[in-house]
Amino acid sequence: MKVIVCKNYDEMSAKAYEVMKEVLSSKDNAILGLATGSTPIGLYKEMIKDYKAGNVSYKNVSSVNLDEYIGQGVGDEQSYVEFMRNNLFNHVDIDLAKTDLPCGKAEDMQAECDRYNAKLASISVDIQVLGIGGNGHIGFNEPGTPFGSVTHVVDLTERTISDNARFFNSIEEVPTQAISMGIKNVMNAKKILLLASGTNKADAIYATVKGEVTETVPASILQLHPDCYIIVDEAAASKL
Repeated sequence: MKVIVCKNYDEMSAKAYEVMKEVLSSKDNAILGLATGSTPIGLYKEMIKDYKAGNVSYKNVSSVNLDEYIGQGVGDEQSYVEFMRNNLFNHVDIDLAKTDLPCGKAEDMQAECDRYNAKLASISVDIQVLGIGGNGHIGFNEPGTPFGSVTHVVDLTERTISDNARFFNSIEEVPTQAISMGIKNVMNAKKILLLASGTNKADAIYATVKGEVTETVPASILQLHPDCYIIVDEAAASKL
């Protein structure tokens, strides 16, 4: 586990892109594992900026995403598929047909979980981007999720719903369920890049880096990954 502490969010995002660019430069057809939320937006801006400068292409790149809200999909403003299009895909030359997210509007959610697990089993993700919840969740794998879990439907905790309410008009609009990669799926990535910013993530970062490996803190499993970067700003690192 390589822990890199940066001065602020912008420096964190730039450093994260250095790690990402190593992957993009070394493999033309890299498979990216991507995340949503406010934390990786700076990284995606760096990716877009370097693409527009002509330094990198995504035409042979493919991607998979961690999760999606149940009931959300293409055309829904707060869906993660629209987030990815607005914050990355629409601004680079990636083929949308090579991007994949769990479908939050599938008629049969177990069948969709099975589809996504089969997809993940058939590929090797070169780098998986992660944020972290204040309770230590990665993806939507809340505390208590088995380390051996694969893609599954999640009942979101009150804390996660509250944390995500800032993206909606009211807390009542926040979905209460999501479909998420499991922890085992995440750990199968060749490289992991976890980003965290702000004092509200300090406890989770401390528990992830220096606490015991326990399902009570899902991100703590990253201590066992062979190639994991934890890139944080000074506020998120304040308890290390």
